[in-house]
Amino acid sequence: MQKKIILLSGDPNSINSELIYKSWIKIPKSIQKKIILISNFRLLEKQFKKLKYPVRINKIKNINEYDSGKNLKILDIDLQFIKPFQVDQKSASKFVKESLNLAHKLAQNKMVKGIINCAIDKSLLQKNKTGVTEYLASKCNVKKNTEVMMISNPLLNVVPLTTHLDIKDVSKKIDKTTIFNKVLSLDKCFKKIFKKRPKIGILGLNPHNAELRLNSEEKKVIIPTILKLRKKGIRIKGPLISDTVFINDYKNYDVIVGMYHDQVLSPFKTLFKFNAINLTLGLKYLRVSPDHGTATNLIGKNKANPLSLLKCINFINKFGR
Repeated sequence: MQKKIILLSGDPNSINSELIYKSWIKIPKSIQKKIILISNFRLLEKQFKKLKYPVRINKIKNINEYDSGKNLKILDIDLQFIKPFQVDQKSASKFVKESLNLAHKLAQNKMVKGIINCAIDKSLLQKNKTGVTEYLASKCNVKKNTEVMMISNPLLNVVPLTTHLDIKDVSKKIDKTTIFNKVLSLDKCFKKIFKKRPKIGILGLNPHNAELRLNSEEKKVIIPTILKLRKKGIRIKGPLISDTVFINDYKNYDVIVGMYHDQVLSPFKTLFKFNAINLTLGLKYLRVSPDHGTATNLIGKNKANPLSLLKCINFINKFGR
């Protein structure tokens, strides 16, 4: 029996149903047979109808239930709604959390290659501003600072050491233990997935690395941690200067590690746009998501780009175990 790919429809107030349809009709039947979608059957049916998408969906009770492969298979999660793209915050939050919980449970089954969640508004998981990475890390009981968010492209990967923090709080979270544990986890998981040890470039925190002043984070925290990581055999260089590394030097590395979210994601998205996926390292299973948000401004306009979701599906199909 083929191992399954678990796909979550994610935020019900989004472009996700459009992306699911556009991806579904582009993937070969051999992959369609592996896809199990966690969603609400009635909502998805109404969203497809509103978008005028002629896709057949089939409600199933478990992932091993037989299906010819012609229909998109749905594991149904309860959801109360009035209009197809107007689900209230409380209901949407409950739906998203139940979907993630079910996916987490299924992902530990040896019959699952990995999970993909479509975009989710972080306000639906609003506990200390956590995102899906932190939510699933908590479910997996992983050690602190060993979960890693990596935005991945065949030409480059980037990792922000802190994710959804306000800039004023970043320096408080940059310490030797965080950097050390995150980079160790990155190295271990990258090797497990891609079968090679990565060349890692790590950025400084401040403009021009604060000219390496004695009281700077670069001197006090980042450089000592780099030296310690090298002693562990990690192939790491830095601190690199963030305002120039993405001009050309990034090509010398498999992964660029930054101190905060936009330090690495803004230049990465400028370079690669939708040709990327969001990959969580350090979990007990493989989890990816498209590298974009819910795009509520595009709902119903049939303009959403499915490239990132297609990349996710192909990634799980290739690397999932």
